[in-house]
Amino acid sequence: MPPADLPAHPALPISPGGVRIDNVVTSGQFCLDGGCWDVDNNVWIIGDDEECLVIDCAHDADAIIAGVGGRRVVALVCTHAHNDHVNASEAVRAATGGPIWLHPTDRVLWDQTQTHSPDEDLADGLTLRVGDVTLETRHTPGHAPGACCLYAPVLGVVFSGDTLFHGGPGATGRSFSDYPTILASIRTRLLTLPEDTIVLTGHGESTTIGAEAATFPID
Repeated sequence: MPPADLPAHPALPISPGGVRIDNVVTSGQFCLDGGCWDVDNNVWIIGDDEECLVIDCAHDADAIIAGVGGRRVVALVCTHAHNDHVNASEAVRAATGGPIWLHPTDRVLWDQTQTHSPDEDLADGLTLRVGDVTLETRHTPGHAPGACCLYAPVLGVVFSGDTLFHGGPGATGRSFSDYPTILASIRTRLLTLPEDTIVLTGHGESTTIGAEAATFPID
């Protein structure tokens, strides 16, 4: 984590049409394979004064709903289905009416902890729009089979979920994850983005594509 006197995500861009990025940090537990760990999650809210899109409804529905602030929710996007990224999704959907989007290959994880169903299927190349910003879905399996990142070219930002962090790839030591697969996903789907692209992660501080490319594992 960055020092307390430095922002974790400095200088977040605003689109020409006024779409901004807000960060709500929530706390809870990640549970898988019989273990649980305390985690802080980044919830990203992208939108203007009228509408927004939420990435990863984690832990605290009330905090996320407050961040939405009464705006129309065009989508509740799950970067993957580990419980700590989806466990507030039903409550946020009920409060806002926003549809839940998940890549279908992550239902194997979703169904372990969730009793409701997603509304829509994410897919590689699918685009979602909020205000004047288009977000492109990039399927990046490895941390989870259905892991996806969202790239917003007009903002110069990619929302990486748990695929890529400040310091390298996401974890692959648990069920339904694979290290060679996540390396291939990052090389072909993320490191091909412009070097100055800001990487907004599922946990912890932001980074850039260039910074991560410079230290990326060879194999």
